[in-house]
Amino acid sequence: MTGTIRTTEHHEELVVLVAADGHAVGTAPKATVHHAETPLHLAFSVYLFDDAGSVLVTRRALHKATFPGVWTNSACGHPAPGEPVEDAVQRRGRQELGLDVHDLRLVLPRFSYRAEMDGVVEWELCPVLAGRVAGVAPEPRPDPDEVAAAEWAPWDAFAADVLAGRREVSTWCREQVAELDRLGPDPAAWPSADPADLPGAMTTRRL
Repeated sequence: MTGTIRTTEHHEELVVLVAADGHAVGTAPKATVHHAETPLHLAFSVYLFDDAGSVLVTRRALHKATFPGVWTNSACGHPAPGEPVEDAVQRRGRQELGLDVHDLRLVLPRFSYRAEMDGVVEWELCPVLAGRVAGVAPEPRPDPDEVAAAEWAPWDAFAADVLAGRREVSTWCREQVAELDRLGPDPAAWPSADPADLPGAMTTRRL
């Protein structure tokens, strides 16, 4: 059911549960999946850049169940069962940030992490993508249920501050920035990864 979010009879958004090898083993309602024993599941992270090469950095809403109030990358989310990852990124960009996302590229197809805050665990196979929004520092229209604040930052300064520990960000963002930095200093020149390296449960239609 490509491009469509599958839900339960109560219209709950579903996430895809995966085995360590990346293959799907079931689904679960998103609202119930994050707790002290969160099962491994499928997600994505995206870094959005404007025409000047700055990256959009966001602060998670203070009432979110996982990592509230933490600064992180542009957006994160969970592909619905059967939903291509690029569709999920564009959906999340519109819903969470009020921005249209273009020129998506897969850059870290095998990224995964496990992190805990206040007894709640995030455990995800979480490929990383880079995308573009038109203009210079366009004003996002964040959903307050998801995003408390957003700002544009030059990538080189942001990455340097994260790597040096001068800027506190989410666990996954810190680990991702370290891997992205190894791809080179210019995000526009990061090589695109092979979609065949994505977890087996993650579908794509264009990347």
